Amino acid sequence: MLGAATTGFATAFTLILAIGAQNAFVLRQGLMRQHVFWLCLLCAVSDAVLITAGVAGFGALVTFYPGFPRIMALAGAAFLLVYGGLRFRAAARGDDAMTLSGRSAPLWPTLATAAAFTWLNPHVYLDTLGLIGAISTQFDGHDKLAFGLGATASSFVFFFGLGYGARLLAPLMQSARAWRILDLGIGMTMWALAAGLILKG
Repeated sequence: MLGAATTGFATAFTLILAIGAQNAFVLRQGLMRQHVFWLCLLCAVSDAVLITAGVAGFGALVTFYPGFPRIMALAGAAFLLVYGGLRFRAAARGDDAMTLSGRSAPLWPTLATAAAFTWLNPHVYLDTLGLIGAISTQFDGHDKLAFGLGATASSFVFFFGLGYGARLLAPLMQSARAWRILDLGIGMTMWALAAGLILKG
């Protein structure tokens, strides 16, 4: 069981390690130290639900609904384009004054944005329902359960590590210029991801 759990942990951790839209958002909130616990919990629980579905055998979702990836890609691209535009506008307008004062959006709008990053991202379905679900088929019984628990645990470790670890970068983010650069970088990341979704879709 330990080997299966380790495989699950390593597999899931590798898949979510890349800096994507969701991770960039968690990083930004972590730097601001705003709603970090609830944000990380939402992202980790969302992953846990999807991983559970994948391990439980729903990896064939796309087979039954071939139009699903296209729909999710377009919805995700639209959301990323809008959010990326907001980050570009924040950088241009100097909204860093609010950021430097430690203020951000209220809790529920922040969680709604995070949920959109998670559930409108077609790659998350490929990673959890598809790849993790497929890899889990090599295990049976308790080993399969251990694999799923290991994959779920990695998601909690990653998001809480990212959210709370971001404060280690806080000394570098004490200037308006640093936040403008961060917002520009996040905006470019969002638009690049959106372009990739549109082209692949």
